[in-house]
Amino acid sequence: MNKKEKIGKGALSFIFIMGIVSLFSDMTHEGARSVIGPFLSLTGASASTIGFVSGLGELCGYSLRLISGPLADRSGKYWTLVIVGYALQVLAVPLLALVPENGWLLASSLIILERSAKALKKPAKNSLVSFAASEIGTGKGFAYMEVLDQVGAFIGPVIIFLMSYFGGKGSELETYHRSFSILLIPALITVVLVIFAWRKYPHPEVFEKKSEKCEEKFQIKLPFVLFMVAISLFAFGFADFSILSLHSATKGLFPQSTISLLYALAMAVDAVAALVFGNLYDKIGLKSLVIATIISSFFPFFAFVSNKPWMVIMGIVLWGIGMGAEESIMKSAVASIVPKNMRSTGFGVFETVFGIAWFLGSWLLGVLYDSNITLMAVVSFVSQVLAIVLYLITIKAEKKNG
Repeated sequence: MNKKEKIGKGALSFIFIMGIVSLFSDMTHEGARSVIGPFLSLTGASASTIGFVSGLGELCGYSLRLISGPLADRSGKYWTLVIVGYALQVLAVPLLALVPENGWLLASSLIILERSAKALKKPAKNSLVSFAASEIGTGKGFAYMEVLDQVGAFIGPVIIFLMSYFGGKGSELETYHRSFSILLIPALITVVLVIFAWRKYPHPEVFEKKSEKCEEKFQIKLPFVLFMVAISLFAFGFADFSILSLHSATKGLFPQSTISLLYALAMAVDAVAALVFGNLYDKIGLKSLVIATIISSFFPFFAFVSNKPWMVIMGIVLWGIGMGAEESIMKSAVASIVPKNMRSTGFGVFETVFGIAWFLGSWLLGVLYDSNITLMAVVSFVSQVLAIVLYLITIKAEKKNG
């Protein structure tokens, strides 16, 4: 095996290990997220409050990256931020089992803590993965990560379903408490695995070849700004799944015990979409995100306007396509634009704007859900159509600056 093959194999191995870390992490927090809407409702929160809390959580989960991103680049302590962030994130979830009746404030605080911890580790983690992904193809590398990530995001909600179905007698709130308690197991596995990854690959930056780009100073150029605005419009109109799960539960479209399976379905679709569109990104660039968003933009009409279960399921499938494509392509695009030595900063800036848009959109869509569901669906759709227009403008700007 020559040196190039050895480096490529090492890069792929590192991505696989970090993907397994993400698998158990997502098994933990996405398992909880699959029922956060109904759970918050049981603890006394309204739909608008759930939308606000979901949005605020995402705001913290993204805006704090404006601090953690530059911190990672300046300190070089990528692994410290990754390990501490993962530990706080996954251990916040089992603590939801301690939330009492009418304790929505405590539950909301833990949800926001989990999202904030994600912000602490995400830019550093994305940078570490980008170093290895550059060796095998950026889109492909992040797509592989996303697939493993979403396997965990699928298993987590299934665990919640099984706990709900076979969990024995008791109130719905007690069932949720037992479900959150069992998630302590994958949470602890996550912490052990991320420490193992650090010990095995303490310097993943060696995977990325040195180039002139690595020595460049990061500048916010027009294509970066346009793409940032476009993806923010997407985030603004993309309803958080907590609203989707709340709608399915309150309308009685599905048995309460099966709500988490809807999220499992979305995560399964997300995984396939990430793989398909991540590989497509390496071939046609941002056009792949245009295609995905055109497909997913109709999800609010299926998921919210119709009260037929099969149409809601179709809406969830479309939601999963949009989410999977966005999560893999967004990271790939930023990694391709930003120099290696400033990549955590680039991720931090980009994802902060994304998080603000997600927060404002989730809050507005939650308020509209309480007053006019049809209008909520229209606002969601129009926002995604505007995102498509900005993607196309970004592609033209890239060619002009190319």
